[in-house]
Amino acid sequence: MPTQPRTAESAVPASSGRLRPVGQGAGFWFVAAAFAVLMAFGTAPTPLWPLYASRDGFGVTTITVVFAMLVGGAAVGFLALGHLSDRFGRRRVVVPALAVALAAALLLTWWKDLPGLMTGRFLNGVGIGLMASTATAYLHDLYAGAHPHRPEAVLPEVVATAANLGGLALGPLVAGAVAQWVPDPLTVTQFGFALALAVCLVLSLVTPETVDRSRTVRQKPERFALCPGGRPVFASAAGLGFCSFALFGLVTALGAVILHTELRVSSEFVAGLAPFLMFSAAALAQLALAALPPRRLLAVGMVAFPSGLALVALSVYGSTLWLFLTAATLAGAGSGILFKAGLVQSVTAAAPASRAGVLAVYFVVAYAGLGLPSILFSELIRHLSMPTTMVCFSVVLSAGAVLAAAVAVRSER
Repeated sequence: MPTQPRTAESAVPASSGRLRPVGQGAGFWFVAAAFAVLMAFGTAPTPLWPLYASRDGFGVTTITVVFAMLVGGAAVGFLALGHLSDRFGRRRVVVPALAVALAAALLLTWWKDLPGLMTGRFLNGVGIGLMASTATAYLHDLYAGAHPHRPEAVLPEVVATAANLGGLALGPLVAGAVAQWVPDPLTVTQFGFALALAVCLVLSLVTPETVDRSRTVRQKPERFALCPGGRPVFASAAGLGFCSFALFGLVTALGAVILHTELRVSSEFVAGLAPFLMFSAAALAQLALAALPPRRLLAVGMVAFPSGLALVALSVYGSTLWLFLTAATLAGAGSGILFKAGLVQSVTAAAPASRAGVLAVYFVVAYAGLGLPSILFSELIRHLSMPTTMVCFSVVLSAGAVLAAAVAVRSER
C-alpha cells in the first residue's frame, strides 16, 4: 500500500536506561507480526456473535451496535492520535496501540456481559486506529534503514498488505476453529489474543524508532491538507473506501447471522471461513494487481465488486452455501481493489506534509462504512425479508461505488 513519507533514514539511537533495540531488519518483522495480530483481534468475534448474543441475551441490532463500537474507537485512534507518528515517532504510537488492545483483550476475557463487550470493542477500535495509521509507514522506514540501497523495494508494501488484510482474514478463521472444537470459546479466544498481544508489545519495545523527534517537533504540519485541486480526488477516494468497507462490515458483523438464519448453517468454523475467504481474496487481489495503473485497477474492481454483491444476494435467495462462499470471495477481491485504488488517490490528493492526517481521515470514512451500513441493514431486516434487504444493499453499494469510480476517472483526466 502507498505510505506516508519516510522521516528518517536510520533508526534514532535509544537513550540510556531503555531496552536495547534490535536491528531494523528484525524490527521490520516484529512490527509486521504486531500489525497482523492486532488486526486479527479486531475480526476474531465474527463467528462468535451468535454465542455472545446467546450469552448476553441480545438480538441482531445489538450485534451491529456492538460491532460499531470498534468503528467509534477506530475513529478516535485515527483522528485524535494516529497522525502524531509523523511528529513524535512510529514506536511511540505503536506501543500504546498494542497496550490498549491488550487491555481490551483482558477486559473481554473477564468482564462477561454486554457493557464489558462494548467497552472492550471500543478499546479494540482505538488500538486498530493507532496501529493502522502508523504501521505501514513504520514498515517502510525500518526497511529503508535496513536496506538503504533499495529505495524502490516492494517488500514493505507487500508485507503491509499481508499483515493488514491477512490479519483480518486469520482472526475469524482462528476464532471459528476455537469455537468449533474447544470448550469455552469466548474466554479462550480473548485470552489467547491477550497472550499474543503481550508478546507483540514486548517485541515492539525493542524495535528501533525511525523518527527523529528533535527535527519533527519544530515542524507542525496541518492534520488535513490537500494539494490544489485535490478535493474531488479525495472525495471519490473516500467514497470507494466507504463502499468497499461496507461489504467487509456486513460479512464481519452479520455473516454468521445470515448463515444461521438463511442458509441453516450452524458451524462456527464455516462462519469464520466466509470472512477468511473474503479478506484473503482482498489481500491477494491487491498484491496481484499492484502494478496496474489506477484507471485499470478501478475497471477491474468495478467488475468484481458488483458481480460479487449480486451473487451474495442470489446465494441468500437460494440458501446455497457454496455460492455464498464463492460470492464473498469475489466481492472481497473487488472490495480490496477498490480500497487500494482509494488509498492511492488519497495519497495523491494529500499535501506532502499532511499525508498522515489525510490517510487518517480516509480510514475514518472507510471505517464508518464498516459500521453504519450494517446497523442500517439490521434495522431494515425488521421490516423486510433478509433476501430483499440484501438485494437493496447490493444495489445501493454498487451504485455508490460506480459513482465514486466515475468521479475518480474524471478527476484523473
